[in-house]
Amino acid sequence: MNATNIRLFVKPWCGWCQKAVRWLDARGVDYETVDVTADAAAFDEMVRLSGQELAPVIEVDGQILADFGPEELAEFWAKLEKGAK
Repeated sequence: MNATNIRLFVKPWCGWCQKAVRWLDARGVDYETVDVTADAAAFDEMVRLSGQELAPVIEVDGQILADFGPEELAEFWAKLEKGAK
């Protein structure tokens, strides 16, 4: 997939967030990690994008997946790849 903007909003101590990082890293995805506990503006943006305060939240070229585990991320990613073709 040729996404141009991938951001992963995380809370460093969040187990689901770490699983998302491992999932993306294992697939060689280039993304920006945004620590919402260290940056209030980033937290506010995460809430604005997702409608909630739970992490992780991933934004891929404007498409949002919020509060997910690896299975949901895999499904989301597969849908994005189908849409990109």
